[in-house]
Amino acid sequence: MKTLAMVMDPIAEVKTHKDTSFRLLLEAQAQGYQCYYIEMGDLLIDNGQPFALTRTVHVTDRSSDFYQLGEDEKRALGDFDVIMMRKDPPFDSEFLYATQILELAERDGALVVNKPQSLRDCNEKLYTSWFAEFTTDTIVSANAEVLKAFHKQHQEVIMKPLDGMGGASIFKVGADGANLGVIIETLTQKGRRYAMAQKYLPAIKDGDKRILIIDGEPMPYALARVPSAGETRGNLAAGGSGRAQPLSDSDWAIANAIGPELSRRGLLLVGLDVIGDKVTEINVTSPTCMREIEAAYDINIAAKLFAAIDKKLSQQH
Repeated sequence: MKTLAMVMDPIAEVKTHKDTSFRLLLEAQAQGYQCYYIEMGDLLIDNGQPFALTRTVHVTDRSSDFYQLGEDEKRALGDFDVIMMRKDPPFDSEFLYATQILELAERDGALVVNKPQSLRDCNEKLYTSWFAEFTTDTIVSANAEVLKAFHKQHQEVIMKPLDGMGGASIFKVGADGANLGVIIETLTQKGRRYAMAQKYLPAIKDGDKRILIIDGEPMPYALARVPSAGETRGNLAAGGSGRAQPLSDSDWAIANAIGPELSRRGLLLVGLDVIGDKVTEINVTSPTCMREIEAAYDINIAAKLFAAIDKKLSQQH
């Protein structure tokens, strides 16, 4: 029997109707995998060998009493067929160290999804810079004067940290520049951290579209996350509402252009964030919205991911 280990946030806190990690565990079971549950603190290195304190996990598709865990067992990470790294950001030092442990697991034969080196290399905000032809005007800096000049040029901007998720600490600054100084101080910690500023995209009113890409192949439907009244953030975690819809022509063009490079980097599951016809983020750590899209359309995205995984496993062997 094939084995899959899922590195994730505490399973007890999962909202099963929308959690992609939970959906992937369901699909892994359906595909005949024996599944194991790991939290970040369970990863360890013992004399150069990567291990984890693991528990078998069995999940059931319901809103409560939805998982069963086995007893703790120390297992060599290289013995798993597949390890999924699904820990949510922030991408902090602990996340970095975890990818280094998982790279040892990769050395020892496990297929790690997504590839640990690419999790480190492809910051979800900064990686858009590799595809600048598809992005709005953007600047990354820790310098307050540089950020203020960008605002002066564009009048309406979005400012955000490089390591957040779910819309946390994202600010819209209007033409009047209200609170610009304190926003920059907060995001850059008075010049000690980089922040990103982007020209504001009015198309956000039609939603921040999440496009899922499986091993370079765009899925044909996106989830448009529409901001609630008085908000500029479409993130579901920030109160936005989700609306599944087919990809537009520009969505296809963007996703088809970026997809092959994602595949080359071993990024098998990626969520592009697109506002209008501009990419704003490339989510590689724990992209979501799979359940919402699958609920709206006759498509099994999770099965497509496991088909890509099986192909990789056959290539390895």
